[in-house]
Amino acid sequence: MKKSPPLGRLAMRQEGQSWVAYYAQPGTMEGAIWLGAIKLSLVENLERKQKFMDLMMDALSEIITMSAGQKPVWDEPTVAPDSERAGNA
Repeated sequence: MKKSPPLGRLAMRQEGQSWVAYYAQPGTMEGAIWLGAIKLSLVENLERKQKFMDLMMDALSEIITMSAGQKPVWDEPTVAPDSERAGNA
């Protein structure tokens, strides 16, 4: 059975004082779609940070399922290359 191409990915990164979620194509942030953000100090607690990331993943799953008719399968999280990290931009 042929594996279907990736439908995109959830990209999380720090931008200034915010933790930001984007929908992006594999390997690039070019054309990424902003999904949501939360004040960084509110997600210093790792459990709360995970809850925010889970919320963004659930929302993106719903969007992909509705538009592509296919529920995404999430891979294990990976660290983005330095070129994609916004840091304190």
